[in-house]
Amino acid sequence: MVQASSQANAGQTAAKPLSLLVAAVGVVYGDIGTSPLYTLKEVFSGGYGVPVNHDGVLGILALILWSLIWVVSIKYVLFILRADNQGEGGIMALTALARRAAAPYPRLRALLVVFGLFGAALFYGDSMITPAISVLSAVEGMQLAFDGIDHWVIPVALVVLVALFLIQKHGTARIGILFGPVMVAWFVVLAALGVHGIVQRPEVLQALNPIWAVRFFIVHPGMGVAILGAVVLALTGAEALYADMGHFGRKPIARAWFALVLPALVLNYFGQGALLLENPEAARNPFYLLAPGWALVPLVGLATLATVIASQAVISGAFSLTRQAIQLGYVPRMQIQHTSSDEQGQIYIGAVNWSLMVGVILLVLGFESSGALASAYGVAVTGTMLITTILVSAVMLLLWKWPPLLAVPVLLGFLFVDGLFFAANVPKVLQGGAFPVLAGIALFILMTTWKRGKQILVERLDEGALPLPVFIASIRVQPPHRVEGTAVFLTARSDAVPHALLHNMLHNQVLHRQVVLLTVVNEDSPRVPPQRRFEVEGYGEGFYRVILHFGFMDEPDVPAALKLCHLDELDFSPMRTTYFLSRETVIASKLVGMSRWRGVLFAFLLKNANGNLRFFNLPLNRVIELGTQVEI
Repeated sequence: MVQASSQANAGQTAAKPLSLLVAAVGVVYGDIGTSPLYTLKEVFSGGYGVPVNHDGVLGILALILWSLIWVVSIKYVLFILRADNQGEGGIMALTALARRAAAPYPRLRALLVVFGLFGAALFYGDSMITPAISVLSAVEGMQLAFDGIDHWVIPVALVVLVALFLIQKHGTARIGILFGPVMVAWFVVLAALGVHGIVQRPEVLQALNPIWAVRFFIVHPGMGVAILGAVVLALTGAEALYADMGHFGRKPIARAWFALVLPALVLNYFGQGALLLENPEAARNPFYLLAPGWALVPLVGLATLATVIASQAVISGAFSLTRQAIQLGYVPRMQIQHTSSDEQGQIYIGAVNWSLMVGVILLVLGFESSGALASAYGVAVTGTMLITTILVSAVMLLLWKWPPLLAVPVLLGFLFVDGLFFAANVPKVLQGGAFPVLAGIALFILMTTWKRGKQILVERLDEGALPLPVFIASIRVQPPHRVEGTAVFLTARSDAVPHALLHNMLHNQVLHRQVVLLTVVNEDSPRVPPQRRFEVEGYGEGFYRVILHFGFMDEPDVPAALKLCHLDELDFSPMRTTYFLSRETVIASKLVGMSRWRGVLFAFLLKNANGNLRFFNLPLNRVIELGTQVEI
């Protein structure tokens, strides 16, 4: 019996890494896993002028292979995944790390935060293009399987995409169970198709030698850099490795990449290259033409399912990024709906979902084909990749204290390659690539306006704030009428009387027996352990200062956190505790602080932001809101 139990435990232990690896394949690698659908088609049919001959095909394959090795395998898997913020990844988590690293240098810290915000804004632009180009490229396979249905491609793609966004509010827990096995099957099919092609023309394996990439640049000096704008399509989704690290950890993501994803991608690209050597006319769609005729229809179905999974991963990433940005104070508070009682990371944000859906629909209707979308793709993703390298440079040198002789050459190599990819994609701004850039700029303006507006709002409120010691001293001299219970006043200042408290005293002429001045602090770390959640200090006359600490991945549940109070004299019983909130109405003015148009924008954002009541999970029947007008 003991032996059987030991064997069962060992089996469970072995099964857990395997299940994590399969799950990582399903969630993390959907985007980069569907890039073979359109990468080589865009390279040879996208107007770059690349010759479909022996040298041209081998040169492009070598570029794709060594880009995958350098950018994904070395930069992201071996280096960037180590820059975890207590296990969490993504551009906002990295920005928080960089901000901490540059704390002794205020100007550098501010600059790194600006870079991080712009990288996050570009991610949203990428979140719109990825579902559009992936689903369109998959559905376009129907044109090869059936004659005369070209006019059905756009409607079918729109139906698939709209259905994808409609199911988001129901959660992805059940669908997520299928993600891993489906994507594993997808990569197995990619590898099988690749081997089928390579067997026909084994000389394509010469492209394993990087000299073919160097030769391509020498023979085509002008085209060499420009073609990187199409080669970068093979790297789409590299950021997802880092963004989803908090769900699976570094090891399962790395193992899945090296054991399955990278070999399958390389085999498929080389198989497509072998097909092009055999039949240059196949450049119009080398992925689907690589498959036997009998497998075309099932392959279209599998590809469509794979692209839906890839799109789902990007949309979920946008939800997670938004929650992090809200907690760090860069985005107005929005209603966050949890779609799973087991997994904290499965959330739904309606405003983000519908905004992305509108953007995706406009992209599909505006560009009408994956080839046209590919010409606009790359500016946002390469911009985010470049910013990630800049931020991780600060972390490696200032926080980790890596020796410059070791870190600087590696970082310069990353910056050089990322810079080449970004420069190759800049011309796409004039070819439709302006859409994600403009979306990113608009979001960057919104984030910086919100952050600056909140700072100015606090400054304006502080101008007329009454120091807390003065207020308590006045109470000792002229005690007000006290009523039973505990009053909790939310305030950002620890040394001043909240406006809601002054308004309550002015209008109601009473003061509760216990008065708690509550400040919620959002940390740069993803989560704060319960033992560090609560700080309390007594001021006398029934006044207490309480500080609650939350990470940017924590749920700020104030009533639950107050239960951790260790002072016996403080009573936070639900029926004896009243929460007082201050709701400010902002009026844009000519006061020094921000331009008038940004003041109007901030006033609009503040008016439509989710209030403290829902955000802090306060009980509806125990909250009193008191309003005030503030000019900024």
